[in-house]
Amino acid sequence: MAKAYASAMIDAPIETVWRVVRDFNGLPDWHPAIARSEIEGGQSSGDVGCIRSFHLTDGAHVREQLIALSDLDHSLSYSFVKPAFPVKNYIAGIRLLPITEGHRTFAEWFATFDEEPEHTGKYAEIVSTHVFAAGWAALQEKLKR
Repeated sequence: MAKAYASAMIDAPIETVWRVVRDFNGLPDWHPAIARSEIEGGQSSGDVGCIRSFHLTDGAHVREQLIALSDLDHSLSYSFVKPAFPVKNYIAGIRLLPITEGHRTFAEWFATFDEEPEHTGKYAEIVSTHVFAAGWAALQEKLKR
């Protein structure tokens, strides 16, 4: 099983960060790799079970299902319905924790999944760096404005 992970210290209070991250359909507003997104079937982006259908800036199409959302814990998790790359059993999550000194937020983005033996480690690095870490960096920039 492969694991992808990226964490960041975001210079904004947890309520501010959660307001942005909580929107399961909001990735195009802050992640540079996402061109457009929609929630299928007329559901709300906060409905557990909803599916977001989005396109990457390179044209790839991805579908993900929200499997948990907790305002109390400032966390969410989701799975691939249609992945962007050849992996199986992909489960990802985001968790935010308050850093009371300076009103900042510790943010974690993580995933576990199965890769084919010939791809061992390849997608863990791509997801960690180009999806998760890039997302946190872009969110930090967005919140500075």
